[in-house]
Amino acid sequence: MTTVGLLAAVAASAAAAVLPRPRLSLRRSTRPVLLPLLAVAALCFVAPPRVLALAVAVSAGALGAAMLWRRRAARLAAHRTGAALVEVCERLAAELAAGRPPGRALARAGAEWPLLAPVAEAARVGADVPDALRRAALTPGADGLRWVAAAWQVAHRTGQGLAGAVDRVALDLRAQQATRRVVDGELASARATAKLVALLPLAALAMGSGVGGDPWGFLLGTPAGLVCLGAGLVFGWVGLWWIEAIARGVESP
Repeated sequence: MTTVGLLAAVAASAAAAVLPRPRLSLRRSTRPVLLPLLAVAALCFVAPPRVLALAVAVSAGALGAAMLWRRRAARLAAHRTGAALVEVCERLAAELAAGRPPGRALARAGAEWPLLAPVAEAARVGADVPDALRRAALTPGADGLRWVAAAWQVAHRTGQGLAGAVDRVALDLRAQQATRRVVDGELASARATAKLVALLPLAALAMGSGVGGDPWGFLLGTPAGLVCLGAGLVFGWVGLWWIEAIARGVESP
């Protein structure tokens, strides 16, 4: 197998980590990580050290990009769920205020938003609706359903109007959404700066190659260069992980 073929195999296996895989189990979710590692392990027996070092760098870059991409996809999905929750709560409050029975209003909301379909089914068969709402609230971005569950439970026990309680929940969720947009805007600049700093070494390598130097030969062909390459990858991904950890702490409800 040629050098180009070996690198293509590594790139293809690393690309598998970037492709989204919804609803993966814990065991299957390790496959995108194992594929590039197995490809690199195979290269250890057939490839020269320079090609092996390049393969390791490509795999590390692909895996790091996959983690950032999946984190971003999960964040956007949670934001979409939160926006849908606010709209559903507002429509539910309007229908309850118009005199529609809670079960029918919830059934219509479940038909419009699949996340509420199990809750609507629980209301139809006479099961515990607040408990079903709390289970649905475990979905990322739908934590506001816990408030709806509390409002439903209080209204059921005290006979107070459910429409007013759900309307207040919708108002609070709308205010939280506005605050979250401000926070996301502030975090976006920090994330963009971190990614730009992580890409600057590639620009420096390109400039060095353009002026007649051989930075890639140093990084991939000498022990000192390999140490520098490994340290650079480690520090780069630690920096990106640190920024994401700070952002997760700010975004957590």
